Amino acid sequence: MIDGLKPYPAYKPTSLPWLRETPTTWEVCRNGRLFAQRNETGFPDLPILEVSLKTGVRVRDFESSKRKQVMSDKEKYKRARSGDIAYNMMRMWQGAVGVSPVDGLISPAYVVARPFPETNSRYFELLFRTGVYMHEVNQASRGIVSDRNRLYWEDFKQLPSPCPPPEEQAAIVQLIDHADRRIRRYIRLKRKLIALLNEQKQAIINQAVTRGLDPHVKLKPSGVEWLGDVPEHFSVLPLKRLIRRGSSISYGIVQPGLHLPGGVPFLQTTNISKRLLSADALQCTSASIAAAYPRSRLKGGDVVLGIRASIGAAHVVPNELTDANLSRGIARIVPGPMIQADYLVMFLRSRATSAFWDIAKQGTTFNEVSIDTVRQLPVVVPPLSEQQSIVRGILELCSPLDTAIASAESEISLIQEYRTRLIADVVTGKLDVREAAANLPDEAEEPEAVEEPEDLAELDEEMEGEELEEAVAEAGA
Repeated sequence: MIDGLKPYPAYKPTSLPWLRETPTTWEVCRNGRLFAQRNETGFPDLPILEVSLKTGVRVRDFESSKRKQVMSDKEKYKRARSGDIAYNMMRMWQGAVGVSPVDGLISPAYVVARPFPETNSRYFELLFRTGVYMHEVNQASRGIVSDRNRLYWEDFKQLPSPCPPPEEQAAIVQLIDHADRRIRRYIRLKRKLIALLNEQKQAIINQAVTRGLDPHVKLKPSGVEWLGDVPEHFSVLPLKRLIRRGSSISYGIVQPGLHLPGGVPFLQTTNISKRLLSADALQCTSASIAAAYPRSRLKGGDVVLGIRASIGAAHVVPNELTDANLSRGIARIVPGPMIQADYLVMFLRSRATSAFWDIAKQGTTFNEVSIDTVRQLPVVVPPLSEQQSIVRGILELCSPLDTAIASAESEISLIQEYRTRLIADVVTGKLDVREAAANLPDEAEEPEAVEEPEDLAELDEEMEGEELEEAVAEAGA
């Protein structure tokens, strides 16, 4: 039904370069005709809301969050009523905008917009998060440097927006929500498949790095409870004894600041949480900040390990990332002569190592492990020649699984691209949803599942950046 959507029967031109025409029944309105600013304070008992690039507006969960931010005077926080639009002035151009699900409190550095009676906030949230609209927001934002540009209320209310009749706004929301439910179900199933395939990979890797490839090899106690028995000719040594002499296991830059185009690139947990490590689209910091962290400056052949958010994610550093640096959530390891980088990465990705991290994390709510814990990690060390054989064996056995995982990930990307294109076409009037929305089947409301973010590492880093920006903005208010 959604695939059968067609354009409207008639259009009229607009004066907007990014929206050359709209359906004849639509208007183009300034946002000031659709929303009024809400500046209500003095409600300290309401829950705190957060505005995320990924999830829009939601209630901040302090109990399960690793971010134990101490809130400043809650009397100064703005009230957002259920159905209001709230946006991060510094990041709306990236999509940090959404509809408040409940009455709650928003940082005084943000903007709260109250919808007028015929304004459907959900429709405008969908519009505001499209690529073309975010570009317009970026153009309208003001500041000394582009990375600190802000969209003030006075500029927001002057922005033009397509405005369908109220019943069409509702139809668009109804159809997109219907499509979203189907897409979320599809993605959940694909992610479950990926999780099962990764479990199979984990079993293969763990068996190979703790027992080797010979099923008949003689075993001995490892002396480490969670490792169990290991082959007699293998050693078990703490990681700190396997690094190159003169090097140290170090984490990276604590506060890299905002992205500095042309600066020193640095890896974040977002980058290493992917299956493949790529130099594309890395954030950059200043040369002076990077120079303060010389021990985390990378060279090709180093090993990087996630120690925050994406704990256990590990990669061999490609030569193209030589001289890049790291964020504080990643450790740099320089393998010594007793261990190969490829083998060490396999061991760091194993269930055995994951069990060690789980033990090390006990008693803390923080999703991270310390550098000292990393240094103490017991590592199963086969002879060098056998390390090469183990790596080759793992790659051969995991190759079909990697192919299936890549295929599922590609399908998720395609359906997400389809959703993005569908929303953009529908909210700008390129497709007529009226008949399709009227014929949608009645669906029982699904319970609101608490889904994991698409990328936990990315969400953690995003929220850290937002909290820093809130502090900066509040200090300047």
